[in-house]
Formats: sequence, structure tokens, C-alpha cells
Amino acid sequence: MRGVVRKAEKLKRLLPVDEKWWAKFDLLRTLVRRDLEARYKGSILGNLWPLLNQLSQLLIYTYVFSIVLKVKLSLKSLPENNFTFGLWLFAGLLPWIAFTGGLTQSAGSVTGQPNLVKKVVFPLSLLPLIPILSTFIESSFGLMALIFFVAVTSHALHPTLALLPLVWLTQLLLTAGLGYLAAGLTVFLRDIPQTLAVILNVWFYLTPLVYPISSIPEAWRAWIFWLNPMAAIAEVYRDLVLIGEVKHWAEWGVASLISALVFACGFSVYKRLRPAFADVL
Repeated sequence: MRGVVRKAEKLKRLLPVDEKWWAKFDLLRTLVRRDLEARYKGSILGNLWPLLNQLSQLLIYTYVFSIVLKVKLSLKSLPENNFTFGLWLFAGLLPWIAFTGGLTQSAGSVTGQPNLVKKVVFPLSLLPLIPILSTFIESSFGLMALIFFVAVTSHALHPTLALLPLVWLTQLLLTAGLGYLAAGLTVFLRDIPQTLAVILNVWFYLTPLVYPISSIPEAWRAWIFWLNPMAAIAEVYRDLVLIGEVKHWAEWGVASLISALVFACGFSVYKRLRPAFADVL
């Protein structure tokens, strides 16, 4: 542990980052850890609940689409059966679960902490990031389970897994940008969380998560990819974890660009609204 601390201190000296940013990073890390500990405090299974919730959704969707609706799927290096469809389904649902969970919780992050908002010294820009990062960390349990099942089924680990952090960056930028926007607007319009829930329900079925992209008419596929970053993110997850090659480079690039723009716009709106938070709350 001391060696890790020394390496962290050395990294701080090497990187040209202001001490104020390191202080905010340390505070954010502490707040995220506390949030994770508080979510399941007193429960027997603790932080295993997120994994169980994700696996339950996997079983439900696999049963409905693979057994009841008899949807078939063939993937490179994986056998064609119901379990393969379940892995494909789980790979797409993981980023969606982290995205929707973080976004819906971040919408009330400011209104739920009026005491912190009224403290002049507290960096309010951290509030929406806490639930987003907590939910993202929770989804990592499901990702590890997915990688394990794929390794057992295909008897191999794809080297493309090393690219996952880049996909996470795209996903986090999109979630944080929309989270900042929702958190800032919720202070003044308390209908935002309910409106967001309706939008996400529609968004879910507009994203090829529980059905393959091949089932969409070819004329519409390009629009789905170019205008829906989550569609590209879900497909790249599947490329990296299940197939072992990236088939959607262009879509991933466009999704990254859109996510960066969403983050810049969302944070800008949040920053403009931030001075009035204390007065409204």
C-alpha cells in the first residue's frame, strides 16, 4: 500500500496538473467510495446486489427474446445457442444500465444535497459525477462476469479488451454531459427526472440492445448509428468483448465526437446555472 501511495505521489509530480485539481480528484474519489458504501449499507450481500440485478435482467431478456420469440444469433468464435445470445444481450445491456442509472441519479444530485450547495467552499461540479461514477463502477462487476463467461465459452481472451478504457471514456463523457444538463435544469424544473424516465424508455427501444442491428431496415441503420451514440457504444462493447475485432470504427469515432460535444454543452449550461442554485434551494 505504501508503494502505491509513493507511486501516486510521483505521478502527481510528473503530471502538469494544478494542486487544486488533485484536491478535487481526491474529494471525488472519497465521495464516490462513500456513496457506494451507503447504497447497500446493512444488507447481507452488499455490493453484490448490482451484479445480481444485472444478471436478473439478462435472464429475463434472454428468456423472452431467445426462448419465447426464438431470436437466433451467430457470432464468430462462439457457439450458436441460447447462451451465446445471452452473452450478446448482456454485452449491450451493460453500458446501457450504467448510462441510464448514472443519468437518472445525477438528475437529482443537486436538489438532493441542499446543504452542500449552500457551502461556498464545496465544488458543486462534483455532485453530478458522484452517482455517475458509482453506477459505472457497479457495472464493472457485470463486465467482469461477462468477460469470464466469454473466456469459458470461447476458451480465449481477446486482445481487444485493452481498448475498453477508450470506450468507457466515450460513455462517461456522454453520461456526464447529459447528467450535468439534467442536474442543472432539475433545480429549476422539478419535472426533469420524470421527463427523463419517459425519454429513456423510448431511447431504449430505439437502440439495438435486445434485437440485432440487422433486424432494422438497411435504410435506417446509418441513422441509428450516427444519431444514437449509445447504439455505437453497445456495438463496440460487443466487438471488443465477444468478437475480438472492431467492426464499427467510424460509428465509434462519431459517437466519441458527439459525446465530447454533449459534455461541453452540458457542463457549460450547468456552470451558467450554478450561481443561482443556492437561491432556489
